[in-house]
Amino acid sequence: MPRFICFLFLLASLGVYGQESALNIVQKAITNKTANDPKLAIDAYKYTTYEKTVITDSIDNGAHNYFSEKVSDTYYSQSKGFVESVKGFQLAGFTKTQYQVLAVNLQSRSFYNNDFVIFNTRYAGILSKRGIKNYNYTLLSSNANKYEIGFSPKKQKAIPGLSGKMLLDKESLAITYINIEIEDKLAVKLEQTYSKNEDLGIYVPVKRKLFLDNNESDRNLSFFGGKLSVGRLQSGEMAELAKNKYLYSESVFSDFSREANTFEKNQFSIIAQENALEQPEDFWATYRQDKPTQKDERSFSEIEKIVSAENIERRLGTINNFSVGYYSVKFFDFDLTYPIKFNNFEGLRLGIGGVTNSSFSKRFRLEGYAAYGFVDQQLKYGIGGGYLINPEKNLWASLTFNNDLEEVGGYGYLTDRRVYSLFEPRLVNITQFYKHITTRVNIEYRAAPKLLSELQIAHRRIEQTLPYRFVANNQEFRDYDITEATLGVRWSPGSKFMKSPDGVSEIYDGYPKISGQISQSVDGAGGDFNFTKIGAKAFYKLERLNKTATEILVEGNVGFGDLPITHLFHAFPNAPTKETILQRFSVAGVNSFETMFFGEFFSDVLFTTQLKHHLAPFNFGKKFKPEMVLIQRFAIGDISNPEDHLDINFDSLDQGFTETGFEINKIFWGFGTSFTYRWGAYHLPNFQDNIALKFTFNLQL
Repeated sequence: MPRFICFLFLLASLGVYGQESALNIVQKAITNKTANDPKLAIDAYKYTTYEKTVITDSIDNGAHNYFSEKVSDTYYSQSKGFVESVKGFQLAGFTKTQYQVLAVNLQSRSFYNNDFVIFNTRYAGILSKRGIKNYNYTLLSSNANKYEIGFSPKKQKAIPGLSGKMLLDKESLAITYINIEIEDKLAVKLEQTYSKNEDLGIYVPVKRKLFLDNNESDRNLSFFGGKLSVGRLQSGEMAELAKNKYLYSESVFSDFSREANTFEKNQFSIIAQENALEQPEDFWATYRQDKPTQKDERSFSEIEKIVSAENIERRLGTINNFSVGYYSVKFFDFDLTYPIKFNNFEGLRLGIGGVTNSSFSKRFRLEGYAAYGFVDQQLKYGIGGGYLINPEKNLWASLTFNNDLEEVGGYGYLTDRRVYSLFEPRLVNITQFYKHITTRVNIEYRAAPKLLSELQIAHRRIEQTLPYRFVANNQEFRDYDITEATLGVRWSPGSKFMKSPDGVSEIYDGYPKISGQISQSVDGAGGDFNFTKIGAKAFYKLERLNKTATEILVEGNVGFGDLPITHLFHAFPNAPTKETILQRFSVAGVNSFETMFFGEFFSDVLFTTQLKHHLAPFNFGKKFKPEMVLIQRFAIGDISNPEDHLDINFDSLDQGFTETGFEINKIFWGFGTSFTYRWGAYHLPNFQDNIALKFTFNLQL
């Protein structure tokens, strides 16, 4: 027996026993989260936060590079989650407040979460089942009141983890203190202090501090987006100038209390109050723990000089608009999707267009464009305008007129978010278009932050560009009129939104995204056909800490009545009708069927599903990190009365179409390559016809 006791002491001295004890303690702490995590232990509560954030230099140059202060009341209820009401906010140097700063996630609210976020970077949570798999725990010390436990990641390169120590209350196993230090390319120092709140009966945070030093990291730590020197930890060519620069943020929590959520019916995550920018000095003195330093006070005037001299506010507006495809010049936003396009019908298409912005009017907008195709030698154009009826609900009424082309069998959702890229990949290959002259009235309405809706009433005069006739009501139609009403909705239950005096903005792009739409055409009021079209789709993306991600897109469409080919459905084919693989070499689409030929299939009932799995980027160097994506696509459909469509041949999808492939993206400046193989019921006799080899383009601006 004495030998056994000596052996235990030896194990403890080597740390083996301590590690095992630490793991047991952490497992018990995870089990006790229901009693210690305020989100789980309390139905509803409220607290106040004062937060000060600076980006500054270790050497004293008289002022900070970035300075902000914020006071907010945060409400939580288990039914609605967190709502942050910002009642005081000041950002040094800017005449127009940049509300997007409020959405920057400096750090998560709780270490009880499965993940912990530091400046928009996710780490495995230290008190979670995921943490058990990814951390080594060590019992550093123990006394009558506290456990001191160290933690470090098992596989830092595979799963981002945190290194540091925590103190746990010995009785409840609640967190009472956290200290994290990471010395990597990005240096992180984080400290959180907790105190037991007698009213709530649990430990709550009272102070937290965050220090970030960019070191050699290439991570973007900008508050504003884009490559601006103000408020950014520089890297690359600016490394020498910025090597002494760091970010420091301190938050103080107070006034924790049980309280029903004042914003129980609200669906915003952040609300910036109207008077948040107008708080007097005595308001700030109430919440500050320390008086402002001379460096703090000088920052307002010094940063203002920099912002003015470098025209930062103007550049921020330009960058924000450019990211969604606009270039702003005073009161007009030029649409960057118009200047240059190419397709098989028009050839090179040059154009110009855009829309007025809030500098022109906050309630009115005017829009228009003109484009010319050098092969068909036709001018296309559009003009319109809108009026903002209710800013609170983003209720717009607009009237537009277009004379243009549209793809045969294409189906779009009114509420789909504008997607911008330097060019539209699939457009290059499209061969089947129809001409249309369209007058439409649109009503846009945000019924709730997460629910968009749009109603459209349109009349179209359609002219064919290909040989085609449609039989309906014992008549043959080549060109025809369609009068159609369409209602579309889009629900984003996983997204988060902010409400500010500037309006409503999405601050977190979450999933799933669900869209639905119904259209009704009438054979009256100027229309030739009576039909109904219904569409619905859902998109979900799961991003993991190991930098892999999985996407699934499911869509179903159905049509009833007299549907001409222009208004049937296709599965977004993207294979040019050419003989050899190299002749078909072109650009891959985002969600298109790469081996399906244009005009090969049309349906009035269609179901498609697409699955993509993104592997972790290959790390071949700082600037060479290609990404591989595995892809599986499937489509099945049917067509009623194909004999009503004359002078054109196409097949049914009733046997199910399948293709499998992969992409290797971002090989060079956003360019990559893809390989796709067609198999199953519609496998073609000539082996080469089943293969699509293309290049990809994925560039994030």
